[in-house]
Amino acid sequence: MPRKKSRKQVFEHLEVIDAGAKGKTIAKAPDGKVVFLPNAVPGDVVDVQTFKKRKAYYEGKATVFHKLSEKRTEPVCQHFGTCGGCKWQHMAYEHQLFYKQKEVTNNLTRIGHIELPEVTPILGSAKQYFYRNKMEFSFSDSRWLTLNEIQSGKDLGDKNALGFHIPGMWDKILDIKKCHLQEDPSNAIRNAVKQFAIDNSMAFFNTRNQTGFLRTMMIRTSTTGDVMVLIQFFKEDKAKREQLLDFIAEEFPQVTSLLYVINEKGNDTIYDQEVMCYKGEDHIFEDMEGLKFKINAKSFYQTNSEQAYELYKITRNFADLTGNELVYDLYTGTGTIAQFVAKKAKKVVGVEAVPDAITAAKENAQLNGINNVDFFVGDMKHVFNAEFIKKHGKPDVIITDPPRDGMHKDVVQQILNIAPKRVVYVSCNSATQARDLALMDADYKVVKTQAVDMFPQTFHVENVVLLERR
Repeated sequence: MPRKKSRKQVFEHLEVIDAGAKGKTIAKAPDGKVVFLPNAVPGDVVDVQTFKKRKAYYEGKATVFHKLSEKRTEPVCQHFGTCGGCKWQHMAYEHQLFYKQKEVTNNLTRIGHIELPEVTPILGSAKQYFYRNKMEFSFSDSRWLTLNEIQSGKDLGDKNALGFHIPGMWDKILDIKKCHLQEDPSNAIRNAVKQFAIDNSMAFFNTRNQTGFLRTMMIRTSTTGDVMVLIQFFKEDKAKREQLLDFIAEEFPQVTSLLYVINEKGNDTIYDQEVMCYKGEDHIFEDMEGLKFKINAKSFYQTNSEQAYELYKITRNFADLTGNELVYDLYTGTGTIAQFVAKKAKKVVGVEAVPDAITAAKENAQLNGINNVDFFVGDMKHVFNAEFIKKHGKPDVIITDPPRDGMHKDVVQQILNIAPKRVVYVSCNSATQARDLALMDADYKVVKTQAVDMFPQTFHVENVVLLERR
Protein backbone atom coordinates (compact mmCIF):
# COMPACT_ATOMS: atom_id res chain seq x y z
CA MET A 1 0.00 0.00 0.00
CA PRO A 2 1.57 3.36 -1.00
CA ARG A 3 2.50 5.72 1.80
CA LYS A 4 0.44 8.87 2.13
CA LYS A 5 2.39 11.78 0.73
CA SER A 6 3.54 14.15 3.50
CA ARG A 7 2.11 17.65 3.38
CA LYS A 8 5.25 18.97 5.08
CA GLN A 9 7.88 20.59 2.89
CA VAL A 10 11.10 22.50 3.35
CA PHE A 11 11.75 25.66 1.34
CA GLU A 12 15.22 27.16 1.41
CA HIS A 13 16.37 30.77 1.18
CA LEU A 14 12.97 32.44 1.07
CA GLU A 15 12.86 36.20 1.54
CA VAL A 16 10.17 37.43 3.91
CA ILE A 17 8.46 40.18 1.93
CA ASP A 18 5.53 41.50 3.97
CA ALA A 19 3.47 41.35 7.16
CA GLY A 20 -0.04 39.92 6.96
CA ALA A 21 -3.07 39.48 9.17
CA LYS A 22 -2.85 38.36 12.80
CA GLY A 23 0.83 39.20 13.05
CA LYS A 24 2.09 36.60 10.61
CA THR A 25 4.67 37.51 7.99
CA ILE A 26 4.67 36.49 4.35
CA ALA A 27 7.11 34.79 2.00
CA LYS A 28 6.60 33.28 -1.45
CA ALA A 29 7.20 29.57 -2.11
CA PRO A 30 8.88 28.45 -5.36
CA ASP A 31 5.45 27.42 -6.71
CA GLY A 32 4.19 31.00 -6.22
CA LYS A 33 1.99 30.28 -3.22
CA VAL A 34 2.09 32.47 -0.16
CA VAL A 35 3.78 31.11 2.97
CA PHE A 36 2.60 32.45 6.33
CA LEU A 37 5.21 32.53 9.11
CA PRO A 38 4.77 33.33 12.83
CA ASN A 39 8.42 33.90 13.71
CA ALA A 40 10.02 36.10 11.06
CA VAL A 41 10.33 39.79 10.17
CA PRO A 42 10.02 41.31 6.67
CA GLY A 43 13.54 41.39 5.23
CA ASP A 44 14.66 38.09 6.80
CA VAL A 45 15.99 35.38 4.47
CA VAL A 46 15.02 32.00 5.90
CA ASP A 47 14.57 28.28 5.42
CA VAL A 48 10.98 27.26 6.12
CA GLN A 49 9.49 24.02 7.41
CA THR A 50 5.82 23.94 6.40
CA PHE A 51 3.23 22.23 8.59
CA LYS A 52 0.03 23.03 6.71
CA LYS A 53 -0.78 23.12 3.00
CA ARG A 54 -3.88 24.71 1.53
CA LYS A 55 -4.98 25.37 -2.03
CA ALA A 56 -3.66 28.95 -2.07
CA TYR A 57 -1.08 29.04 0.71
CA TYR A 58 1.19 27.24 3.17
CA GLU A 59 1.68 27.75 6.87
CA GLY A 60 5.15 27.14 8.21
CA LYS A 61 7.92 28.20 10.54
CA ALA A 62 11.31 29.73 9.84
CA THR A 63 13.92 27.19 10.99
CA VAL A 64 17.18 28.67 9.63
CA PHE A 65 17.92 32.39 9.35
CA HIS A 66 20.44 33.12 6.58
CA LYS A 67 20.01 36.89 6.84
CA LEU A 68 18.40 38.99 9.55
CA SER A 69 16.25 41.94 8.54
CA GLU A 70 17.30 45.52 9.22
CA LYS A 71 13.77 45.99 10.56
CA ARG A 72 14.60 43.77 13.53
CA THR A 73 15.25 44.86 17.07
CA GLU A 74 16.28 42.91 20.15
CA PRO A 75 13.19 41.80 22.15
CA VAL A 76 13.27 43.21 25.68
CA CYS A 77 11.28 40.39 27.26
CA GLN A 78 12.83 37.09 28.33
CA HIS A 79 9.53 35.35 27.55
CA PHE A 80 9.32 36.53 23.93
CA GLY A 81 8.66 33.68 21.53
CA THR A 82 7.01 31.47 24.15
CA CYS A 83 4.43 33.88 25.52
CA GLY A 84 2.08 34.82 22.68
CA GLY A 85 1.30 38.31 23.96
CA CYS A 86 3.76 40.52 22.05
CA LYS A 87 4.24 38.88 18.66
CA TRP A 88 5.99 41.91 17.08
CA GLN A 89 8.45 42.68 19.85
CA HIS A 90 11.33 41.67 17.53
CA MET A 91 10.31 44.37 15.00
CA ALA A 92 11.39 48.00 15.53
CA TYR A 93 8.44 50.20 16.46
CA GLU A 94 8.50 52.43 13.37
CA HIS A 95 8.12 49.31 11.21
CA GLN A 96 5.29 47.99 13.37
CA LEU A 97 3.46 51.27 12.68
CA PHE A 98 4.18 51.00 8.94
CA TYR A 99 2.61 47.54 8.67
CA LYS A 100 -0.36 48.46 10.83
CA GLN A 101 -1.06 51.46 8.61
CA LYS A 102 -0.63 49.31 5.51
CA GLU A 103 -3.09 46.70 6.79
CA VAL A 104 -5.78 49.31 7.48
CA THR A 105 -5.33 50.95 4.07
CA ASN A 106 -5.32 47.58 2.28
CA ASN A 107 -8.48 46.43 4.06
CA LEU A 108 -10.38 49.62 3.24
CA THR A 109 -9.37 49.54 -0.43
CA ARG A 110 -9.38 45.78 -1.13
CA ILE A 111 -12.27 44.59 1.04
CA GLY A 112 -14.33 47.76 1.08
CA HIS A 113 -13.30 49.05 -2.37
CA ILE A 114 -13.40 52.47 -0.73
CA GLU A 115 -12.00 55.55 -2.40
CA LEU A 116 -9.80 57.03 0.32
CA PRO A 117 -8.80 60.62 0.95
CA GLU A 118 -5.17 61.36 1.70
CA VAL A 119 -4.44 58.99 4.58
CA THR A 120 -3.43 60.66 7.84
CA PRO A 121 -0.33 58.90 9.24
CA ILE A 122 -1.00 56.41 12.01
CA LEU A 123 -0.82 57.81 15.53
CA GLY A 124 1.80 55.87 17.48
CA SER A 125 1.66 55.31 21.21
CA ALA A 126 3.89 57.49 23.40
CA LYS A 127 4.43 54.41 25.58
CA GLN A 128 5.65 51.33 23.73
CA TYR A 129 5.86 49.24 26.90
CA PHE A 130 4.06 49.29 30.26
CA TYR A 131 0.95 50.79 28.70
CA ARG A 132 -1.79 48.34 29.76
CA ASN A 133 -4.05 49.15 32.70
CA LYS A 134 -5.43 45.62 33.09
CA MET A 135 -3.67 42.24 33.23
CA GLU A 136 -5.01 38.80 34.12
CA PHE A 137 -2.75 36.00 35.32
CA SER A 138 -3.55 32.32 35.90
CA PHE A 139 -2.25 30.00 38.61
CA SER A 140 -1.18 26.46 37.65
CA ASP A 141 0.39 23.56 39.53
CA SER A 142 2.01 22.21 36.35
CA ARG A 143 3.75 25.04 34.55
CA TRP A 144 4.75 24.96 30.89
CA LEU A 145 8.22 23.43 30.48
CA THR A 146 10.52 24.50 27.67
CA LEU A 147 12.14 21.86 25.46
CA ASN A 148 15.52 22.67 27.03
CA GLU A 149 14.12 22.06 30.53
CA ILE A 150 12.58 18.75 29.50
CA GLN A 151 15.78 17.56 27.82
CA SER A 152 18.05 18.71 30.65
CA GLY A 153 17.24 15.72 32.85
CA LYS A 154 17.56 18.00 35.89
CA ASP A 155 15.20 18.09 38.84
CA LEU A 156 13.07 21.08 37.90
CA GLY A 157 11.77 21.49 41.44
CA ASP A 158 8.73 23.69 41.88
CA LYS A 159 6.20 23.30 39.04
CA ASN A 160 3.90 26.12 40.13
CA ALA A 161 3.22 28.98 37.73
CA LEU A 162 1.53 32.36 37.81
CA GLY A 163 1.36 33.76 34.31
CA PHE A 164 -0.23 33.43 30.89
CA HIS A 165 -1.81 30.66 28.85
CA ILE A 166 0.43 29.25 26.14
CA PRO A 167 -1.26 30.21 22.83
CA GLY A 168 -3.77 27.55 21.78
CA MET A 169 -3.36 25.53 25.00
CA TRP A 170 -6.12 26.06 27.53
CA ASP A 171 -4.42 24.08 30.32
CA LYS A 172 -0.77 25.20 29.97
CA ILE A 173 0.49 28.25 31.87
CA LEU A 174 3.83 29.95 31.27
CA ASP A 175 5.36 31.22 34.51
CA ILE A 176 6.11 34.93 34.06
CA LYS A 177 9.09 36.54 35.78
CA LYS A 178 8.65 40.03 34.33
CA CYS A 179 5.98 41.30 31.98
CA HIS A 180 6.65 44.55 30.10
CA LEU A 181 3.00 45.43 29.51
CA GLN A 182 1.81 46.84 32.85
CA GLU A 183 3.61 49.31 35.11
CA ASP A 184 4.69 48.48 38.62
CA PRO A 185 3.55 47.46 41.10
CA SER A 186 2.13 44.80 38.75
CA ASN A 187 5.25 42.62 38.48
CA ALA A 188 6.09 43.06 42.16
CA ILE A 189 2.57 42.03 43.23
CA ARG A 190 2.49 38.97 40.96
CA ASN A 191 5.90 37.69 42.04
CA ALA A 192 5.25 38.34 45.74
CA VAL A 193 1.86 36.62 45.65
CA LYS A 194 3.33 33.57 43.94
CA GLN A 195 6.17 33.23 46.44
CA PHE A 196 3.90 33.79 49.45
CA ALA A 197 1.48 31.14 48.18
CA ILE A 198 4.31 28.62 47.73
CA ASP A 199 5.83 29.41 51.14
CA ASN A 200 2.45 28.90 52.78
CA SER A 201 1.48 25.69 50.93
CA MET A 202 -1.45 27.15 49.02
CA ALA A 203 -2.42 24.80 46.19
CA PHE A 204 -2.23 26.24 42.67
CA PHE A 205 -5.07 25.33 40.31
CA ASN A 206 -5.08 22.29 38.02
CA THR A 207 -7.36 23.01 35.08
CA ARG A 208 -7.68 19.40 33.87
CA ASN A 209 -8.49 17.95 37.27
CA GLN A 210 -10.38 21.01 38.53
CA THR A 211 -8.44 20.94 41.80
CA GLY A 212 -6.51 23.48 43.83
CA PHE A 213 -7.17 26.71 45.69
CA LEU A 214 -5.67 29.67 43.77
CA ARG A 215 -7.21 30.22 40.35
CA THR A 216 -6.52 33.65 38.80
CA MET A 217 -5.34 37.15 39.68
CA MET A 218 -6.38 40.38 37.97
CA ILE A 219 -4.51 43.66 38.43
CA ARG A 220 -5.97 46.96 37.24
CA THR A 221 -4.14 50.28 37.45
CA SER A 222 -5.20 53.80 36.53
CA THR A 223 -3.68 57.16 35.67
CA THR A 224 -5.05 58.45 39.00
CA GLY A 225 -2.73 56.08 40.91
CA ASP A 226 -5.46 53.64 41.97
CA VAL A 227 -4.62 49.92 42.00
CA MET A 228 -7.12 47.04 42.03
CA VAL A 229 -6.17 43.43 42.80
CA LEU A 230 -8.70 40.61 42.49
CA ILE A 231 -7.85 37.05 43.53
CA GLN A 232 -10.08 34.27 42.27
CA PHE A 233 -10.22 31.21 44.54
CA PHE A 234 -11.57 27.84 43.42
CA LYS A 235 -13.06 27.07 46.83
CA GLU A 236 -13.48 28.78 50.15
CA ASP A 237 -10.80 28.35 52.81
CA LYS A 238 -11.33 31.36 55.05
CA ALA A 239 -8.07 31.09 56.96
CA LYS A 240 -5.84 30.79 53.89
CA ARG A 241 -7.87 33.31 51.89
CA GLU A 242 -7.54 35.94 54.61
CA GLN A 243 -3.86 35.08 55.08
CA LEU A 244 -3.14 35.84 51.41
CA LEU A 245 -5.33 38.93 51.19
CA ASP A 246 -3.87 40.36 54.41
CA PHE A 247 -0.38 39.79 53.01
CA ILE A 248 -1.25 41.75 49.83
CA ALA A 249 -2.79 44.59 51.85
CA GLU A 250 0.22 44.86 54.16
CA GLU A 251 2.93 44.38 51.53
CA PHE A 252 1.31 46.70 48.94
CA PRO A 253 -0.46 49.58 50.73
CA GLN A 254 -0.89 51.32 47.35
CA VAL A 255 -3.65 48.78 46.52
CA THR A 256 -6.86 50.80 46.86
CA SER A 257 -9.28 48.02 45.89
CA LEU A 258 -8.66 44.46 47.16
CA LEU A 259 -11.28 42.01 45.93
CA TYR A 260 -11.91 38.28 45.75
CA VAL A 261 -14.20 35.77 44.08
CA ILE A 262 -15.00 32.18 45.08
CA ASN A 263 -15.57 30.44 41.75
CA GLU A 264 -16.26 26.69 41.76
CA LYS A 265 -17.54 26.44 38.18
CA GLY A 266 -15.75 24.91 35.21
CA ASN A 267 -14.46 28.16 33.70
CA ASP A 268 -12.80 31.16 35.31
CA THR A 269 -14.95 33.99 33.93
CA ILE A 270 -16.17 36.24 36.75
CA TYR A 271 -19.07 37.97 34.99
CA ASP A 272 -21.64 35.63 36.57
CA GLN A 273 -19.86 35.58 39.95
CA GLU A 274 -20.26 37.71 43.08
CA VAL A 275 -17.23 39.93 43.62
CA MET A 276 -16.44 40.50 47.29
CA CYS A 277 -14.60 43.59 48.54
CA TYR A 278 -12.04 42.65 51.20
CA LYS A 279 -10.35 46.02 51.75
CA GLY A 280 -10.62 49.50 50.28
CA GLU A 281 -13.23 50.33 47.64
CA ASP A 282 -14.93 47.96 45.19
CA HIS A 283 -13.78 50.18 42.31
CA ILE A 284 -11.00 52.39 41.01
CA PHE A 285 -11.25 55.67 39.09
CA GLU A 286 -9.89 56.69 35.71
CA ASP A 287 -9.64 60.37 34.79
CA MET A 288 -9.93 61.93 31.35
CA GLU A 289 -10.13 65.71 30.83
CA GLY A 290 -11.56 66.08 34.32
CA LEU A 291 -14.18 63.38 33.73
CA LYS A 292 -14.13 60.60 36.31
CA PHE A 293 -14.92 57.04 35.25
CA LYS A 294 -15.67 54.53 37.99
CA ILE A 295 -14.32 51.09 37.07
CA ASN A 296 -15.28 47.95 38.94
CA ALA A 297 -13.94 44.41 38.50
CA LYS A 298 -16.33 43.64 35.63
CA SER A 299 -16.16 47.02 33.83
CA PHE A 300 -14.86 47.38 30.30
CA TYR A 301 -12.42 50.25 29.85
CA GLN A 302 -9.90 50.78 27.06
CA THR A 303 -6.75 48.98 28.23
CA ASN A 304 -4.34 51.73 27.11
CA SER A 305 -5.62 54.75 29.07
CA GLU A 306 -3.31 57.39 27.59
CA GLN A 307 -3.90 56.28 24.00
CA ALA A 308 -7.64 55.96 24.60
CA TYR A 309 -7.60 59.69 25.33
CA GLU A 310 -5.98 60.30 21.93
CA LEU A 311 -8.53 58.00 20.24
CA TYR A 312 -11.44 59.85 21.84
CA LYS A 313 -10.03 63.25 20.88
CA ILE A 314 -9.83 62.12 17.24
CA THR A 315 -13.41 60.81 17.45
CA ARG A 316 -14.66 64.10 18.88
CA ASN A 317 -12.70 66.08 16.31
CA PHE A 318 -14.17 64.02 13.45
CA ALA A 319 -17.70 64.54 14.83
CA ASP A 320 -17.14 68.32 14.48
CA LEU A 321 -19.84 69.27 16.99
CA THR A 322 -21.04 72.85 17.47
CA GLY A 323 -23.28 72.34 20.50
CA ASN A 324 -26.52 72.07 18.52
CA GLU A 325 -26.37 68.41 17.48
CA LEU A 326 -28.23 65.33 18.65
CA VAL A 327 -25.61 62.56 18.71
CA TYR A 328 -26.19 58.81 18.87
CA ASP A 329 -23.36 56.74 20.34
CA LEU A 330 -23.89 53.14 19.25
CA TYR A 331 -22.23 50.29 21.19
CA THR A 332 -21.58 52.87 23.89
CA GLY A 333 -20.20 50.41 26.47
CA THR A 334 -19.81 52.26 29.77
CA GLY A 335 -20.52 55.55 27.98
CA THR A 336 -16.99 56.95 27.90
CA ILE A 337 -17.18 58.35 24.35
CA ALA A 338 -20.73 59.63 24.93
CA GLN A 339 -19.65 61.58 28.00
CA PHE A 340 -16.42 62.73 26.37
CA VAL A 341 -18.30 64.43 23.50
CA ALA A 342 -21.32 65.57 25.55
CA LYS A 343 -20.03 69.06 26.35
CA LYS A 344 -19.88 69.81 22.59
CA ALA A 345 -23.33 68.36 21.80
CA LYS A 346 -26.91 69.35 22.49
CA LYS A 347 -27.70 65.79 23.58
CA VAL A 348 -26.11 62.33 23.35
CA VAL A 349 -28.05 59.05 23.27
CA GLY A 350 -26.01 55.91 24.03
CA VAL A 351 -27.13 52.36 23.19
CA GLU A 352 -25.46 49.17 24.45
CA ALA A 353 -26.39 45.48 24.79
CA VAL A 354 -24.76 44.82 28.19
CA PRO A 355 -27.02 45.89 31.10
CA ASP A 356 -24.13 46.25 33.61
CA ALA A 357 -22.31 48.57 31.19
CA ILE A 358 -25.35 50.83 30.91
CA THR A 359 -25.74 50.88 34.71
CA ALA A 360 -22.09 52.02 34.93
CA ALA A 361 -22.63 54.60 32.16
CA LYS A 362 -25.56 56.16 34.02
CA GLU A 363 -23.63 56.15 37.30
CA ASN A 364 -20.58 57.80 35.69
CA ALA A 365 -22.72 60.46 33.98
CA GLN A 366 -24.30 61.31 37.34
CA LEU A 367 -20.86 61.35 38.98
CA ASN A 368 -19.64 63.80 36.32
CA GLY A 369 -22.74 65.99 36.51
CA ILE A 370 -23.54 65.40 32.82
CA ASN A 371 -27.24 65.94 32.22
CA ASN A 372 -27.45 65.84 28.41
CA VAL A 373 -26.84 62.08 27.99
CA ASP A 374 -29.37 59.23 28.00
CA PHE A 375 -28.41 55.55 27.95
CA PHE A 376 -30.50 52.60 26.77
CA VAL A 377 -29.86 48.86 26.92
CA GLY A 378 -30.68 46.24 24.32
CA ASP A 379 -29.46 44.29 21.31
CA MET A 380 -28.52 46.95 18.77
CA LYS A 381 -30.24 45.34 15.78
CA HIS A 382 -33.54 45.19 17.72
CA VAL A 383 -33.44 48.38 19.82
CA PHE A 384 -32.07 50.72 17.18
CA ASN A 385 -35.24 50.85 15.08
CA ALA A 386 -37.70 53.36 13.63
CA GLU A 387 -39.74 53.47 16.83
CA PHE A 388 -36.60 54.29 18.85
CA ILE A 389 -35.72 57.12 16.44
CA LYS A 390 -39.25 58.48 16.58
CA LYS A 391 -39.14 58.53 20.38
CA HIS A 392 -35.63 59.94 20.89
CA GLY A 393 -35.12 62.05 17.78
CA LYS A 394 -33.27 61.81 14.51
CA PRO A 395 -29.53 62.19 15.11
CA ASP A 396 -27.40 64.73 13.28
CA VAL A 397 -24.26 62.68 13.97
CA ILE A 398 -23.81 58.96 14.71
CA ILE A 399 -20.72 57.62 16.45
CA THR A 400 -20.37 53.85 16.29
CA ASP A 401 -17.74 51.71 18.02
CA PRO A 402 -18.81 48.09 17.48
CA PRO A 403 -17.04 44.90 18.62
CA ARG A 404 -14.58 43.05 16.36
CA ASP A 405 -17.39 41.51 14.30
CA GLY A 406 -18.47 44.97 13.16
CA MET A 407 -22.07 46.12 12.80
CA HIS A 408 -25.01 43.86 12.00
CA LYS A 409 -26.29 44.55 8.49
CA ASP A 410 -29.65 45.68 9.96
CA VAL A 411 -27.83 48.33 12.00
CA VAL A 412 -25.98 49.53 8.88
CA GLN A 413 -29.31 49.71 7.02
CA GLN A 414 -30.91 51.69 9.82
CA ILE A 415 -28.05 54.24 9.71
CA LEU A 416 -28.68 54.57 5.97
CA ASN A 417 -32.42 55.01 6.63
CA ILE A 418 -31.76 57.77 9.18
CA ALA A 419 -29.21 59.45 6.88
CA PRO A 420 -27.34 61.57 9.46
CA LYS A 421 -25.03 64.17 7.96
CA ARG A 422 -21.97 62.57 9.58
CA VAL A 423 -21.00 59.10 10.84
CA VAL A 424 -17.83 58.51 12.86
CA TYR A 425 -16.91 54.82 12.77
CA VAL A 426 -14.38 53.64 15.39
CA SER A 427 -13.12 50.11 14.81
CA CYS A 428 -10.72 47.58 16.33
CA ASN A 429 -10.97 45.46 13.16
CA SER A 430 -10.48 47.29 9.89
CA ALA A 431 -11.56 44.21 7.88
CA THR A 432 -15.11 44.23 9.27
CA GLN A 433 -15.07 48.03 9.21
CA ALA A 434 -14.27 47.86 5.48
CA ARG A 435 -17.13 45.41 4.91
CA ASP A 436 -19.57 47.80 6.63
CA LEU A 437 -18.22 50.84 4.76
CA ALA A 438 -18.82 49.04 1.45
CA LEU A 439 -22.51 48.74 2.37
CA MET A 440 -22.62 52.50 3.00
CA ASP A 441 -20.50 53.61 0.06
CA ALA A 442 -23.36 54.57 -2.26
CA ASP A 443 -24.68 57.07 0.30
CA TYR A 444 -21.56 58.09 2.23
CA LYS A 445 -18.09 59.23 1.30
CA VAL A 446 -15.05 58.59 3.46
CA VAL A 447 -13.53 62.03 4.06
CA LYS A 448 -11.05 61.19 6.84
CA THR A 449 -9.36 58.07 8.13
CA GLN A 450 -6.98 57.83 11.07
CA ALA A 451 -5.31 54.67 12.38
CA VAL A 452 -4.37 54.67 16.08
CA ASP A 453 -1.93 52.24 17.68
CA MET A 454 -3.41 51.21 21.01
CA PHE A 455 -1.31 48.05 21.43
CA PRO A 456 2.43 48.40 20.65
CA GLN A 457 4.37 45.14 20.17
CA THR A 458 1.20 43.49 18.81
CA PHE A 459 -0.45 43.47 15.37
CA HIS A 460 -3.70 45.03 16.68
CA VAL A 461 -4.68 48.47 15.44
CA GLU A 462 -7.70 50.78 15.80
CA ASN A 463 -9.04 52.91 12.97
CA VAL A 464 -11.38 55.92 12.95
CA VAL A 465 -13.24 56.89 9.78
CA LEU A 466 -15.34 59.98 9.13
CA LEU A 467 -18.22 59.51 6.69
CA GLU A 468 -20.20 62.39 5.21
CA ARG A 469 -23.38 62.07 3.18
CA ARG A 470 -22.78 62.27 -0.54
